[in-house]
Amino acid sequence: MTDPIAFIEDEAALLDAGRFDDWLALFAEDGRYWVPLLGAAQADPLSHNSIAYEDRLLLRLRIDRLKNPRAHSQHPASRSQHVLQRSRIESDEGDAVTLRTPFLYVEQRGDEQTLLTGSYRHELQRTAGGGWTIRLKRVDLLGAGRAMPAIQLFI
Repeated sequence: MTDPIAFIEDEAALLDAGRFDDWLALFAEDGRYWVPLLGAAQADPLSHNSIAYEDRLLLRLRIDRLKNPRAHSQHPASRSQHVLQRSRIESDEGDAVTLRTPFLYVEQRGDEQTLLTGSYRHELQRTAGGGWTIRLKRVDLLGAGRAMPAIQLFI
């Protein structure tokens, strides 16, 4: 049985290694990736605009764009580094766990670096094999309502 905290650490490592297909495989079929425009103050993705609210299909399209050699925004390619504080379990219902993880995120493309900070909220579901799958990854950015640079990768 996989520790859910180790699962979150492994997820960030996949993103930093550019293993986006492996990262997408962590999501449940109905899984969502959500970056609220209002940060932690936003109650749901439907009553207000979001920076991103994507299901597996939209995530697949973003990954395919990143891998496309004609994606001009990836010349030079973007790289990322996630620095995580220790995850805290907010709820544990056996087969469903919710964790909160404060983070620093750095994205570099050429000589440009973008630094973002905030908290992740992962809603995980236990799989039949005893591992975990992501039902929701919510990214609450500190200062989310301010003007943001274009983020190329996944926070």
